[in-house]
Amino acid sequence: MLNPESSSMIKEMIISNGVSLRNFSDEGPVMLIFLRHFGCTFCREALSDISRDRSQIESTGTKLVFVHMSTPEIAEEYFKKYNLDGALHISDPECKYYASFGLVKGNLTQLFGLKTWIRGFSAGVMDGHGVGPQLGDGFQMPGVFIISEGEIRESFVHKQASDRPDYHELAKCCIVSE
Repeated sequence: MLNPESSSMIKEMIISNGVSLRNFSDEGPVMLIFLRHFGCTFCREALSDISRDRSQIESTGTKLVFVHMSTPEIAEEYFKKYNLDGALHISDPECKYYASFGLVKGNLTQLFGLKTWIRGFSAGVMDGHGVGPQLGDGFQMPGVFIISEGEIRESFVHKQASDRPDYHELAKCCIVSE
């Protein structure tokens, strides 16, 4: 459930390009991707998925903006590592934007349940995403929101840390025709 604060936060959030999220969403739909910490296997998997599908997502007219808990410099290192150079992003080390969008701290089952362990082994070991240092709140759950004209049009709120959204499918809600 979204916190009523999210509308005011959309106006307050300033993207790395210096533009408010509200104004940026007036130019076309924005996929706002709230990441787990960069050391998390599932965060790394998400960056890999988005990198792989970036052109498909952007072909819908949707622009990508990431929200993370690290410094802008650390975030840019990770974006570069995953071929997302120049990615637009918002630093939120206090997780206030996460909370305003209704993204909660995960419980033990969401973070360490059997399904999460199995997916973590698959993503971390089999797919090579590994695990790194905890760079942010290890309990913070992720989510994805499509914002257009300052309004949330679609969302995917993770029930488990291991959930894997279909980013391209989410972007289809607001296809911009030329």
